[in-house]
Amino acid sequence: MAVDYAVIVVYLVGMLAVGWWGMRRAKSKSDFLVAGRRLGPTMYSGTMAAIVLGGASTIGGVGLGYKHGLSGAWMVFAIGLGLLLLSVFFSARISRLRVYTVSEMLDLRYGGKAGIISGVVMWAYTLMLAVTSTIAYATIFDVLFGLDRTLAIILGGTIVVAYSTLGGMWSITLTDMVQFVVKTIGVLLLLLPIAIVKAGGFSAMKAKLPTEYFDPLGIGGETIFTYVLIYTFGMLIGQDIWQRVFTARTDKVARFGGTVAGTYCLVYALAGAVIGTAAKVIYPNLGAADDAFATIVKDSLPVGVRGLVLAAALSAVMSTSSGALIACATVANNDIWSRLRGAVTGGQEGEDRDEVRGNRVFILIMGIAVIAIAIVLNDVVQALTVAYNLLVGGLLVPILGGLLWKRGTGAGALASIVTGGVSVVGLMWWYGILANEPVYYGLLASLATYAVVSLATKPTDAAVLAAWRERLAGRGGTAPAVAEPVPAQG
Repeated sequence: MAVDYAVIVVYLVGMLAVGWWGMRRAKSKSDFLVAGRRLGPTMYSGTMAAIVLGGASTIGGVGLGYKHGLSGAWMVFAIGLGLLLLSVFFSARISRLRVYTVSEMLDLRYGGKAGIISGVVMWAYTLMLAVTSTIAYATIFDVLFGLDRTLAIILGGTIVVAYSTLGGMWSITLTDMVQFVVKTIGVLLLLLPIAIVKAGGFSAMKAKLPTEYFDPLGIGGETIFTYVLIYTFGMLIGQDIWQRVFTARTDKVARFGGTVAGTYCLVYALAGAVIGTAAKVIYPNLGAADDAFATIVKDSLPVGVRGLVLAAALSAVMSTSSGALIACATVANNDIWSRLRGAVTGGQEGEDRDEVRGNRVFILIMGIAVIAIAIVLNDVVQALTVAYNLLVGGLLVPILGGLLWKRGTGAGALASIVTGGVSVVGLMWWYGILANEPVYYGLLASLATYAVVSLATKPTDAAVLAAWRERLAGRGGTAPAVAEPVPAQG
């Protein structure tokens, strides 16, 4: 294992070095939060794929394949489908808005009446996403070094917080690009073919496993519907995803690069399910399905290759964790703290360099909070379910309604957020956190409230809608920063 350890250590040191390099580039708020809005198609595609394909998609995707066979691909497939829908239908408009957060978009569309409440909901979602990603370090570092759970979380979390705090989105973008390459080599090019060969090929897999393992719908129609509702629609509105859209150099880059990344996700989904199916043949009696990835890596791969594949799993977790962390800090600072401070100081803005420093401080604070919560939190699935239920139930309707329906009003959006959020929380208490009904009924309540209240209230001011249309057309907002080209952007 010495060679494997060396591969992992070199990888982790490299992440910190990239964070230090990114600090030198992050000279403005735009640099720090959205990489200066300069990414070309190559870097945009790679980093977008990295942020959406985290530990749940890698370790969890293989685990679902182990448990359900090829239909275990549906969770990650739903993520890829959401990214494709976002890229094809919405990313160009989102990119042209020239904002930093989803709540700023709601302010522009509705005249500043729904921002802070939506910010609180989005902050809760991104915080829980960062926490659940950070907890995944415990599993990986336990396989690598046999570390105590708490120490593993602190080690992995500290590295992510360090490079994210130093360089912001520039550091995260560069590390995500490295992580995308490592993930592609480790999972798609090495682990996938080796797992199939170890299992004896597809013919042996079909002979040794029940036929439902090869049924595309074997996981169940209701489960597939829930995956699409939560993950596909979650991709359309999450701050962590939108913040990557904001990094695109042009709206064409956002559409094309996102489409490439979404397609990559579909391939990754199938690969994870096949690896899990192969693991079921090789290790039919594992104690838990989520152990399939670590087990097949540890027992089936040669020295050196094993280290690279484990680095791929680590990179998957780190990319999601860092993306969620900067999204959480951005929302906390720009949508919550700055509004409260503005109410006290009369809305005076600081200098751009001060904003960089302020956002850096918020990443550090949120990072420490995420590590602390991850240490004490045990049930990751419940935390992530709460986060996605609140996101979809509370924010999907007002966000998509604002983009698609001009009659939607600020009062309707605000009522929709409150009704959807409260309904989801109440129904989770009634049915149970892991039940499907809360997000179903919460979303319906949000939609009905949005439509009824919007139609019952005065239409959005014409001047607000006119300014909104100008921004959607790319004729408003801050002009892109002009800077020297960045290598390897495509």
